[in-house]
Order: sequence, then structure tokens, then C-alpha cells
Amino acid sequence: MSLRATARIAAEADGSLPVLESDGPLALRRTRAPGPYTRVTVVGAMSAPLGGDRLLLETEVRDGARLLVDSAAATVALPGADGAPATYDLALTVGAGAELRWLPEQLVSAAGSELRMRTTVELAADARLVLREEQILGRHGEEPGTLTTRLTVRRAGRPLLDQELAYGPGAPGGWDGPAVLGGHRATGQLLFVDPDFVTEAGKGNKPPEARLLGEHAVLVPLAGPAALVTAVAPDALALRRALDEGLALLTSK
Repeated sequence: MSLRATARIAAEADGSLPVLESDGPLALRRTRAPGPYTRVTVVGAMSAPLGGDRLLLETEVRDGARLLVDSAAATVALPGADGAPATYDLALTVGAGAELRWLPEQLVSAAGSELRMRTTVELAADARLVLREEQILGRHGEEPGTLTTRLTVRRAGRPLLDQELAYGPGAPGGWDGPAVLGGHRATGQLLFVDPDFVTEAGKGNKPPEARLLGEHAVLVPLAGPAALVTAVAPDALALRRALDEGLALLTSK
């Protein structure tokens, strides 16, 4: 039987969480955080998303707040009894002078599943963001399910990034070819938004330059105060290493 669940987080600049609402499989827990961040960990309360499920996680980082959201374990998309697709939506809002570090564990697309995942981010002009997405296509020794993801980011009401990716047997042809995954089964990206990249002459940080990170990852600047690290890898561990390398380069600026 499919379910609908909506969980909500709101973080204030004083470190409080006036909204921390769990629902269904989306169990939210305040956990100890490193440094200046308020930290919320998503703990899976049951197997989800299953085919037919409709999940939504809304997060608001209010003006001046600094929030870190992670997860206790990987999210595994599984087939449902009726073959219907599942949806998992993330709606993230980051206010003036606020920062969000969105660092969940991997999303695993199990054989026979179909998941449509959409992440929408609204950033204030001086907001900061680190957002990591990692997809593992199939559990060990199995074929992947069908996975469609879309990431839409707007800064000060203007588009910063909007892209859609699709993998698996229900995706358009070529997703596993040399121009996309090249036979790899782990893929992901890390989006880094820093308003200091937009500066007056002689002030602030220089935007990052495009560069390769190993054999199967690349860091590229975006048309805005942001950079994107994209990687493919043979497994989850190699993927995380590539994205961590990109983050280390960006935070050392």
C-alpha cells in the first residue's frame, strides 16, 4: 500500500529549530553538529520510497541560520506491488545571510523500482549552499531501477541551475553509453554556491576554473557565484572520494 508523507524543518539564526516535523518514513532528529551548524539527521523509520509513495521534505533556513542536513543511511528506492512510480520531492529555501549544507547518504535505485525525484532550491542573493547528490544504480550484482532526477536552483529569483537526468530501463536510450555513464554504476554531483564569487573589482575570491578531478570527475564554474562537481565511478566509495576532493578544492579558496 502506497503512502503520502510530508516532513518539515525550519532553522533560526540562534540555532533553534522551531519546526521539526517527522512524517511516515521521514523521521527527523536533531543531532550533534560540528562547528557553527545546527544539524538535522534524516533517519529512515521504514522502507521507502516504495512504488506509489509520495514523499516531500520541506526545509527552510531562515535569515542568518546555518543548517547541516544529513542522513543516517542510504535511501533505497524499491518497487511497489502495483508497479506505480514513487516520487520524492525536496523543497529547500535559504534566506538572507544563511547557509545550508545538504549532505545525505546515497540514493540506491534497486532493480524493478521507478523513482522520480525533484529538488527545488530557492536562495537569497547572499545565501550559501553545499548540496550533494549521489545515485547508486542497482544493489550489488543487480540491474538498476528507473531513476529520474531534476535539480532546479534559483538565486534571488533568477535561474542558477536546472537539469534533469534519467537512468535505467525506463530512461531514454544512451544513458549507459560512453557519453553518459560509460558503464559505471555510481554517479553524482556537488553544487557549491558562494556569493563571494560575485565581487567588485579587486575584492573577494576568484571564481574557480574548470578542471579535471582524476579520470572521471570534473569541476566547472557556473554562470553565477557557483561551481558544480560532476562525477561517475565504479562504486559508492570512489564516487564519494571524487566529490570530497572537489569540495576540498572549493572550500580552500
